[in-house]
Amino acid sequence: MEIRTLGYDHPDVRKLVADVQQEYVVRYGDPDESAVDPADFRPPEGLFCVAYRDGVPVAGGGWRARGAVDDDPSLRAGDAELKRMYVVPHARGRGLSRMMLAHLEQSARAAGRLRLVLETGDKQPEAIALYRSSGYEPIPGFGHYKDYESSMCFAKAL
Repeated sequence: MEIRTLGYDHPDVRKLVADVQQEYVVRYGDPDESAVDPADFRPPEGLFCVAYRDGVPVAGGGWRARGAVDDDPSLRAGDAELKRMYVVPHARGRGLSRMMLAHLEQSARAAGRLRLVLETGDKQPEAIALYRSSGYEPIPGFGHYKDYESSMCFAKAL
């Protein structure tokens, strides 16, 4: 597997993001409405990566710098938020999400980020299991879905 850092506007990234949004529609009835600015994923304040197997994009994910803000007391200076982690259906069950997560953690650490935070939903048990088994601990809600009962937020010190 090859992991490449790409711009959020790259066609392979746009395709994977569209696919994950469709996954949210299937699971929750709507796409993720969290505000996402493609500029947030430009190094050194962010990063988006795509994993390729035999030249075909099979997984993606990124992080963007976040910090302490008044309306999100769960966030701290030095945080990075994990966004749009996704593995295409035909490539699931092969450890790609774990490899992508480790890559994103390493790149955030190298960029000086102190902690990764994320929000997921209760209809994504695979994601919840991945994050918990990778050392992520529950934190109070933050972001667009912080007041939704189905929202689950996690963090891991880097």
